[in-house]
Formats: sequence, structure tokens, C-alpha cells
Amino acid sequence: MIGDIRRQLARTPFVPFSIRTSDGHEYSVPTVDHIWLPPGGNRVLVSDDKGIVALLTPFHISSVIQQPNGA
Repeated sequence: MIGDIRRQLARTPFVPFSIRTSDGHEYSVPTVDHIWLPPGGNRVLVSDDKGIVALLTPFHISSVIQQPNGA
């Protein structure tokens, strides 16, 4: 899944997407500024517009979903 996220982030132009976790929660990534993948790829940090950060482990990421307004 980390590879899928990296590919999504590399798209030009950027297309918003969401990350769904094993518990069914979805984390929106509207811009590249809302996500950070540290070197090593063992964590994904997603922030909302309020600055609340979710720390996700690859084990619990079940899918990467392109948002409907994305091409």
C-alpha cells in the first residue's frame, strides 16, 4: 500500500485521494501538504485542516481511493 500512496503522490497534476484503514475509517488527502511518508516507509502521517494528525501503519491500510472529483 505504501507504493500505491507514493504513486498517487507522484501524479502530476496531483489528484486528491483517501486512505481507508482496516477499521473502515477514511483519511482524506486533499493536497500533498496533508500527508507525510517518512524515509523507510513504515508509517504514514495524514493531517486534516485543523492540524489533527493520524499516524497510520501500513499493516492497517486497506486501500487507497481516488476521490470522485479526481480525474
